[in-house]
Parts: sequence; structure tokens; C-alpha cells
Amino acid sequence: MNKEISELGKVHILGLGGAGMSGIARLLAAQGVEVSGTDAKESRRLDALRKIGVEVFVGHSPENLKDCQTVIYSTAIKEDNPELKTARQRDLKVMKRSEALGVLTRSFETVAVSGTHGKTTTTSMITVALQACGEDPSFAIGSELSETGSNAHLGQGKNFVVEADESDGSFLALSPKVAVVTNVEPDHLDFWKSFDKIEEAFVQFCELTKSRDGFAVICIDDDGGKTLVSKLKELNVKTFTYGVKKSAELQIANIELGLPGPKFEVIFQGKNLGSVSLNVLGLHNALNAGAALTVGLALGKNFDQLKHGISKFSGTRRRFEYRGSANGVKVYDDYAHHPTEIVATLKAARDVVGKGKLIVAFQAHHYYRTALFNKEFGQALGLADQVVVLEVFAPGEEAIPGASGQTMASLVPLPPSQVVFEPSWSKVAQQLVQRAKPDDIIMTLGAGDIGLLAPEVLTLLESQKKS
Repeated sequence: MNKEISELGKVHILGLGGAGMSGIARLLAAQGVEVSGTDAKESRRLDALRKIGVEVFVGHSPENLKDCQTVIYSTAIKEDNPELKTARQRDLKVMKRSEALGVLTRSFETVAVSGTHGKTTTTSMITVALQACGEDPSFAIGSELSETGSNAHLGQGKNFVVEADESDGSFLALSPKVAVVTNVEPDHLDFWKSFDKIEEAFVQFCELTKSRDGFAVICIDDDGGKTLVSKLKELNVKTFTYGVKKSAELQIANIELGLPGPKFEVIFQGKNLGSVSLNVLGLHNALNAGAALTVGLALGKNFDQLKHGISKFSGTRRRFEYRGSANGVKVYDDYAHHPTEIVATLKAARDVVGKGKLIVAFQAHHYYRTALFNKEFGQALGLADQVVVLEVFAPGEEAIPGASGQTMASLVPLPPSQVVFEPSWSKVAQQLVQRAKPDDIIMTLGAGDIGLLAPEVLTLLESQKKS
């Protein structure tokens, strides 16, 4: 345990059941830190944390703080939270998740993955690629790896692979040797206010690598990434690029899309290294793999070992996650909550659906994002054959006129009979199932609680078969 971690004392975590916060708890507990935490409701993550000795509370109360010295909180925790307010009143050490990650990663050579989309999958791919090279990297990921079922691990190796959250600028608290940027697009404007400020933050993020004699890895196919590369060159930040463009230092060439995933050739700095076949769908995942390969090769790792790890990667929870099938209908769930993500996910779904139809339920996340991208959400959902739009998931937020599921449904460019706005959560599963036939795919999309629907959908499909 390094000095910074030992100085934290007993740690209490707010939002303990979240993907990122449960990972922090695991990493601290693995180093012998006494950890407790609170979440609003029970979950499988809380059960898993209890098993490793974390004291878990359900329901926020100042009494849960007990004798802790440090409180770590997630971005989902509001300032009026009773535990956070009490921590500040007691003058306890209070840290955001990214600040805690900064402490945890300081003594490692950190590979930090950021970007508007693709962070979780890219972080996961880099992790499994390094593991295939015989390393034991530490990692903190925003979802559970399918291979291990874990979202965090304290390894014996020198590298720490971490998903870096740009939503509130706190990724600048890290000290990366390698900074990966998958793309740069407008999002989280409730915090940033303008796209210019987002772009500047990514420049600062990549600049952090200079103090560690490191480098940045950026997708040159992305317009925001291309702009970022030009700015970093002016600042003498060492940069590697990847993408399908011939100008990329790692070019993904001769792509074949389909099942079980894309196949492509890798050309690195002008040399064809060979082909890679993935077990996850879509062009976007070929690009995520390109980022992971670029990181590994720039770190001097063996291509064949990197390739072996990435080709075995089978995904993470809520990233095009197969939830089961019944009555000839397959059910998938995905975290996509931005128009660009929805387009990528639905294009990948077309590789799977074959002659069947694609039936999608979408739940927008946050009023500000819905207001900003309502038209784009509608256009993206138009890639499906039938669409069920839920009301916006925005607990505790003040509604914005026009930022509603009903407005979004009206903007989907499909025949009216193929689109429905369903404000009642209890009726969504039935809406999906009654539209589905054998060979179809049902997909639930969104960052809210829509991921809980899949079991109900499967149960209804099963009952439909019996009847």
C-alpha cells in the first residue's frame, strides 16, 4: 500500500453499487483498506462486495459514515445527499471517483481510455490484450468483463488500465503514461456548456502524458480526433493514430463485417502484420480493437499475442449483450445512450438479424441530452424496423419542454404503425413481444434502468410459445 492510499484511512463510498464505484471498492479492499459504502437499492454488485468484506448499507443516512476518514462519491450523487452533506460538515476528506483513481493509479504506468463513446469496450480490450502478453495489469472498467465477471482487479504488473470519465472534467486528475481518445463529440454539455471546452479538456488530458514520457492514441477517422491530433502536434505531444484511413499509423484494412464479428488486416507504420478476427460485432468494435492494438504495439508488445487476446474477447455487460432467446426471438441489451452509439449498435445488429426484423426499445438518459439530440435520436432509431420509445430516464432532474419520449417518437422516420411512445414501464415488454416473430431480434437500449427489461421480455416470449 502506497503512502497516499494509507493516508485515506477508513473509506466510505457513496453510490457503491455503480459500475465505477464498486470497482474502486474492490481495488481499495484488495490493498487492505477498510471499506464501507451506501447505495439506494440492493444489487448483485453489492452482494459481491459483501463477500470480499465491504460493509454495505442500503439507503443513505448520516449514521452510515460511522468513523470513516474519507468519503468517495460518484457523479450520480447530488450535493444535497445526507451522507455527502454530513461528510463536508465533519470536514472529512471528500473525493470524486476520478480523484480516488488518481491516488490508486499514481504508482503504476497508467493507460487511461477516454472518449465520447467506446471507452468501456476499448479499456476491456486493452486489458485482455496485455493479459495475453503474459502481463497481470490492474484495471478499473465501467462494466464487467465477460471473461472474469469483474470490473476491477489489482494486478502484479506495472500497468494500470483505467476507463477515464470525461463527463465532469475529472479525468484530468489522472497521471497517464498513455492517453487513449476514441472520439470527441458534443456530450455532457450540462457540465461543459460548449464543445470548445470539451475539445480543450481532451487536449489537456493528452498533454498529461508528457510528464510520464508517454504518448496519446487517437482515432483519426473521427473528426474530433483529427482536430485533436493537429493540436497535439503543435504541443509536441507524442501521438499514434488508428483508423480505417490510410493516413493512420495503425490502419484497419480490408474489413469484412458479419458473424461472429469483423475480420480485418492490420497495417502498422506501413507494415502488414496480419489479420484479426473478432468475436464482438460491428465496425465500431473493429475500431476499438484498433485502439487496443495501437496501445500494445506502441508499448512494444508482440502482435501475435495481442491479436490472440483481442480475438478471444467476448464483450462486457450491457455492450451488445446477448440476454437469451425464446420462441425463435433473440434478445440483446446495450448501453447506447447517444445517437452515434445507437447508429453503431443498430448497424451491428443488422449483421445478426438476417431475414428477421429489428425491434428496439429506447430510453433516453437526461433531459439536457434529449433536448440537444432529439432529432438525431429519432434519425438513429429509424435504422430499426419497429421502435418503442420510453419516457426519459432523468430522476431528480427538472423537465425541459420538448425533451420527451413522445417528441422523440414523433421524429423517428418510420411509418406511424411501426413506432410507439410507451410511457408505462409495465407495458414496454408486452409492446416488444407482441411485435416480434421468429427470427426477429429485440434490443433494449439506454443508460437508465431499461437493462432490467430483458428477463421480463424473455418470460413473455416463453409464455407466448406455450400458448
